[in-house]
Amino acid sequence: MGTKKEQAGQIDFLTENAKTVLERRYLKKDASGKICESPEHMFRRVAAHIAKAEKNYDTATDVREIEDQFYSLMAEFRFLPNSPTLMNAGRSLGQLAACFVLPVEDSIDGIFDAVKNAATIHKSGGGTGFSFSRLRPENSKVGSTGGVASGPVSFMKIFNIATEQVKQGGTRRGANMAVLRVDHPDIMTFITCKNNKKELNNFNISVGVTDEFMAAVAQKRDYDLIDPHSGKMSGRLNADAVYNELISQAWETGDPGIIFLDEINRFNTTPGLGDMESTNPCGEQPLLPMEACNLGSINLTRFITGTKKQPEVDYEKLLETIHLSVRFLDNTIDMSRYPMDEIDRMVKGNRKIGLGIMGFADLLYMLDTPYDSEEALALAKEIMSFVQTESHKASCDLAKTRGVFPNFDHSVFKGKKGQQRRNATTTTIAPTGTLSIIAGCSSGIEPAFALSYVRTVMDNDRLIEVNPVFKRLAIDKDFYSDALMEEIAENGTVKGNLNVPSDLQKVFVTAHDIKPEHHIKMQAAFQKYTDNAVSKTVNLPHDATQADVRFIYDQAFKLKCKGVTIYRDGSKDNQVLSVSKKGEKVEEKDDFLLAGQQRPQTLEGFTERIKTGMGNLYITVSEYKGRPFELFATVGKSGKSTQAKTEAIGRLISLALRSGITVDDIIGQISGIRGEHAIFQDGGLVYSIPDAIAKVLEKRYLPKNGNGKKQFKNNLKSDLCPECGQAIIFEEGCKTCHSCGYTKCG
Repeated sequence: MGTKKEQAGQIDFLTENAKTVLERRYLKKDASGKICESPEHMFRRVAAHIAKAEKNYDTATDVREIEDQFYSLMAEFRFLPNSPTLMNAGRSLGQLAACFVLPVEDSIDGIFDAVKNAATIHKSGGGTGFSFSRLRPENSKVGSTGGVASGPVSFMKIFNIATEQVKQGGTRRGANMAVLRVDHPDIMTFITCKNNKKELNNFNISVGVTDEFMAAVAQKRDYDLIDPHSGKMSGRLNADAVYNELISQAWETGDPGIIFLDEINRFNTTPGLGDMESTNPCGEQPLLPMEACNLGSINLTRFITGTKKQPEVDYEKLLETIHLSVRFLDNTIDMSRYPMDEIDRMVKGNRKIGLGIMGFADLLYMLDTPYDSEEALALAKEIMSFVQTESHKASCDLAKTRGVFPNFDHSVFKGKKGQQRRNATTTTIAPTGTLSIIAGCSSGIEPAFALSYVRTVMDNDRLIEVNPVFKRLAIDKDFYSDALMEEIAENGTVKGNLNVPSDLQKVFVTAHDIKPEHHIKMQAAFQKYTDNAVSKTVNLPHDATQADVRFIYDQAFKLKCKGVTIYRDGSKDNQVLSVSKKGEKVEEKDDFLLAGQQRPQTLEGFTERIKTGMGNLYITVSEYKGRPFELFATVGKSGKSTQAKTEAIGRLISLALRSGITVDDIIGQISGIRGEHAIFQDGGLVYSIPDAIAKVLEKRYLPKNGNGKKQFKNNLKSDLCPECGQAIIFEEGCKTCHSCGYTKCG
């Protein structure tokens, strides 16, 4: 017997970023929180668990041999399964799927059953999608009580609050997708429901658009609104006006996205079981109600052969990996412990899997091909066509020994020669935010967001992260220097940089170098050969217009995408831009918001006294540009212990303020905390020292608007990672931190 390390097998290389992500999110920890497995042992744990399914079909199978093949598949970073599989395989939780869609029925029992089921799924590590289109509109009569309905958006808020309370897999909050049909009477309320950017923050939202609606938009005519309860027309709206409002909101906030319901259902492989109404949180996986899907991605950077001068895709090696990955994902269905019996039945009835890719942008760099070129589009179609064709063949091969999926007779494959499949679908282009960090490659099919960026680490050290393909080439061609990489990080592009050869400037383009129309063309190229859907964000510059957004939506429909998400840079409040041009004034940038920023020499502020049950509390808040920057708190005539705790609260609030946490978020965390000595102050109860601090901050920074509601001006919220303080980017339909692997979308 070899050592544990030898038994696990070796991983050739892990970046420091990959090690950080694995340690934070994936590696097994003991009861005290200490890491108790290596990356090698994680992959061995997963491989051994997934290989056990082989015995279900052939007792003579050498399970250890399959386990070794699965291990090599992952440890060589040719393929990685979705995060819940890496986290939970071979462990007590045992839930291995990432994507779920739950029905929301038009009754109190149906709605709260969905809330309960969503909480169960979030706890197990999955994300949930819902269609709220079956709920009767606001102010409809409710027959059983004589009351009126409050409408889909009001119930979405209940789902949002429930999500806030349940940490996903014990580590983070879950993510949701809400879909409402464009012909629902409450569609305008839905389109604007994330206006204030503080509510429904655990939801992505998408409008379910129909072909009929898009035809009405083209003709600028009215269309019917249908009451889902009665099935009758309840009003009419002008389609072009609704479309313009949808576009305006997306331009302003990034929400809502759109999904094309008719296009999705044209590719519904089991129409006998009903229509697909919603997707998972990032939009790449349309599913039937109570259905889930297991996903995985192939790392294209591992399939380059030939010489440095003439590299090419190694299709023979890719074919072998596709077939083994399909087998892995089919096994995963059997080895997953689904959170509900109904989901277990649906998943095993359809056996949907979603094999996708990552590292496409890096592959193009390696092949000396610009992302925004016709050659890149042709290569996208060639590669994804190959992945789809071979994954279908692999599914048919499995069906010969394991049988077709149980709901086969309800599928479009019934009666078709050569279509005896094991899986109702086989391909999906899913988000790979953390997986691509582990594998050391670019995310999914997205262009690189930046070739070089600066990351703040411990003690305010600045670490330059450089795209590995670009770095190797820069060293080989003798133009690499730390100073140049920092300059590239500052500018956000190599275009126009005299220190970078002009031919390389054309190849090494990044997200904001690429025109919007090419973003959507690339999404369409992959969608053409993908069974399910494609997760991608069309990143737009800050000065993009609403007409630009409309062009993207029009093109997405025309090119037969199944949905589209856009993000206009800086459209979130006070976004800290991850890149900016040297010497230019960028109004959206809040210079001091990065975690650990040094304190300015002189600050102005105010001091306020408030009575508490522990004595008079003196709160001093220093401000920078009219915004709170730090807070000091002192309790008069208190014991040393109380003063120490009060000082600690002040220090932590100061750190939060300097790290970009909003004042309203801070108030929300500390307001109402109850101590043992509550006291009346100005006609209201002050429950504790934290509650007193909240009241002072609220009085100063949350003035009431004309409706008597608190309204926060001077919002410090920036798009910084809540876990490590680095800049967050928008890609693959999701917020993602490339420093620590945090993602908003599960």
